[in-house]
Amino acid sequence: MGGAPAHGHPGPHDRRGSENLTTKPDALPITVRGVTKTYGRVRALDDVSLDVKSGEFLTLLGPSGSGKTTLLMVLAGFTRPDKGSLKFGEDEMIRTAPHLRGVGMVFQNYALFPHMTVAGNVGYPLRLRGTPKAEMADRIERALDLVQLGGYGKRGIEQLSGGQKQRVALARSIVFEPRILLMDEPLSALDKKLRDRMQIELRHLHEQLGMTTVYVTHDQREALTMSDRIAVVNHGRIMQLAAPQQLYDRPENKFVADFIGDSSFLPVTRNGAGVTFGDMAIRMDGAVPDADALLLMIRPERARLLNGETPDDTNIFEATVTELVYQGESYLLYARLKDGSEIAVRGAIREGTYQNLPRAGDTARLGLHRADTVVIAGEDA
Repeated sequence: MGGAPAHGHPGPHDRRGSENLTTKPDALPITVRGVTKTYGRVRALDDVSLDVKSGEFLTLLGPSGSGKTTLLMVLAGFTRPDKGSLKFGEDEMIRTAPHLRGVGMVFQNYALFPHMTVAGNVGYPLRLRGTPKAEMADRIERALDLVQLGGYGKRGIEQLSGGQKQRVALARSIVFEPRILLMDEPLSALDKKLRDRMQIELRHLHEQLGMTTVYVTHDQREALTMSDRIAVVNHGRIMQLAAPQQLYDRPENKFVADFIGDSSFLPVTRNGAGVTFGDMAIRMDGAVPDADALLLMIRPERARLLNGETPDDTNIFEATVTELVYQGESYLLYARLKDGSEIAVRGAIREGTYQNLPRAGDTARLGLHRADTVVIAGEDA
């Protein structure tokens, strides 16, 4: 990645004239069908199909080498798949050159021209489109205002901080009002505090502009914060596509459950319409998935320590504490069950409570309410 920005000649849906960057464009849906891409023996994309709704903020989330960036590069036109179909709206785009797709693109390394001013960088796609100078100056300033860099147009790129460079790259990608915006880990170079703030700002900007956005990240919290829906990618396949809360609360398989959030997993056995852990029937509200191997997923923040009480509708596990970790506003307690399985429990620390928590070697009773009890497929697919 890098090099010149992907903003060439007008795409098939490019609009000229008196565009207003505060007016939502007519966003386009994206349809991916059966896209496959191999590099030697490595199948980077394995028969991928995906629908991105018009105006949606969809995130491709996965570990390094999962195929998420390859899929984004297929959308941008920098990677030609071996087979499959890609449509923006009703138009087939597989054979369309990148600069004719009319998409905005924000690269991981920003890909700014160091010899140009801020205004020169932001105005680059407008100049390629032959936008009149007077209109171009107005649109550049509006784009900079949107990313909170009003008045920065005459500055050199070397005078900017990392966060400001990221905003310039974003302004350049939206200045010509693309109907589709693609972003490849644009916040990865920023420090955590700035990255957290920029996540919210990008989300607000998307709500304001309304363009269809596909965003790539390996950061689960970033994906949960920003997305309308998340596609979890691994080994070139989409493991699950769902809204953030659905993905977190009801993952369909172990890979998704393990990749998004922290989890403990206990092997369980199907018993009629329910499941058992050892000789204990598990109380739960949700359905048991149709899979050969089954796991009980326990999120640390959903489990809790029980102090003598035996609440109704709660699964209770007897365990031995192996470690207690202080984390400021919360604690993380690890405990081992009789079969050797380990469960983690996270709880809030209130004044005077930490001293009363069990320590390594102590016996503890852990509770998981039936509403928080989720059984998933043990396989990754």
